[in-house]
Amino acid sequence: MNMLRVFGIVMLVIVFSSCVRNKSGVPVQNEVPANANVFEVKEVVQGSTYTYMNVKEGMAEKWVAVTKQDVDAGDVYYYDNELEMKNFHSKEIDRTFDIIYFVSHISKTPVAQAPQNPMGGMMPGMGGGDMAAHSGRVTTEEHNEISLEKSGNEVTVAGVFDNRDSYSGKEIEIRGVVVKVNKSVMGKNWIHIQDGTSGSDGSYDLTITSQDVAEVDDEVTFKGKITLEKDFGAGYFYEVIMEDATLVATSSTVNL
Repeated sequence: MNMLRVFGIVMLVIVFSSCVRNKSGVPVQNEVPANANVFEVKEVVQGSTYTYMNVKEGMAEKWVAVTKQDVDAGDVYYYDNELEMKNFHSKEIDRTFDIIYFVSHISKTPVAQAPQNPMGGMMPGMGGGDMAAHSGRVTTEEHNEISLEKSGNEVTVAGVFDNRDSYSGKEIEIRGVVVKVNKSVMGKNWIHIQDGTSGSDGSYDLTITSQDVAEVDDEVTFKGKITLEKDFGAGYFYEVIMEDATLVATSSTVNL
């Protein structure tokens, strides 16, 4: 066998070994980025809001949920990060999962690992690599340049935290500047606002859940119910949060 033929065989081996095919016959690169999150779909259950997937990642199988979309068994997906939920009951498919992981995004090509938590301070996987639990004290960066002029009867972020007991269970309106938005996580949009004030315990950022969407740097007014000591599981505990809020007013131009 001459050297040219040997070289040709070696090259063919390299080419064919550089990719594999999933069950759908779609080529998948064997070489994936370091620390990439990737799984193969084994089973799909469609709900009205979420797509539930039994997947194989490495040697382990687990359940994963993502905002509803077309997914087929045998598909291979990359994802950004995940949020672990224990004893999660899905009303839409009437099923309880011992453990399920919510992911914010799946893609057939590698995706960048986002550093932030969809639910609050640092994300435990659904947006970043930090698995630290959210203890109730905001870890979102404080934007010292934000300073909103408010009338005497307007609620401030500091006022909400300092008077949490009197606001508990009540619906209020609050105005602030959006500093972070995480969309379509657990069927909600998670919006963080600041107004330049901070409570006696140092809290300066209020988390709001809503079906409405706002963008970073918008000046917004939300109306919603204040809830204390809200535990979403997986270590995500909020001392104060505004839930199921409605966007009353918004402006994309803010004066900081």
